[in-house]
Amino acid sequence: MTQTPSTQPGLLAKLMALLLGSIVLVLGFMFSVVLLGIFLVLGVVGGGYFWWKTRHVRRAMQAAANERPGDGAVIEGEVVVVDDDRTTQVIGITYENDSSGGRSSR
Repeated sequence: MTQTPSTQPGLLAKLMALLLGSIVLVLGFMFSVVLLGIFLVLGVVGGGYFWWKTRHVRRAMQAAANERPGDGAVIEGEVVVVDDDRTTQVIGITYENDSSGGRSSR
């Protein structure tokens, strides 16, 4: 009777596979944490740089929002709406600044 070598791995091979697999998982986790940290730092630095470079634009927008429009100037507009049945409607839009001598808005 002849014996054939077993094709199943032995106990030592199973332990080595478990050890190497654990090492690969731990190293992969470590590298992913390091990469996440690098991306977070780059994101904070990039966001800070963008915030610093656009601060004058934010100040200008804030100043423009706090100002009143015009120095007594009247802004007028007219809209013409044409429907498919050829009726025409004219909508007048007038803005008059209250500080321009008591004019009222319509």
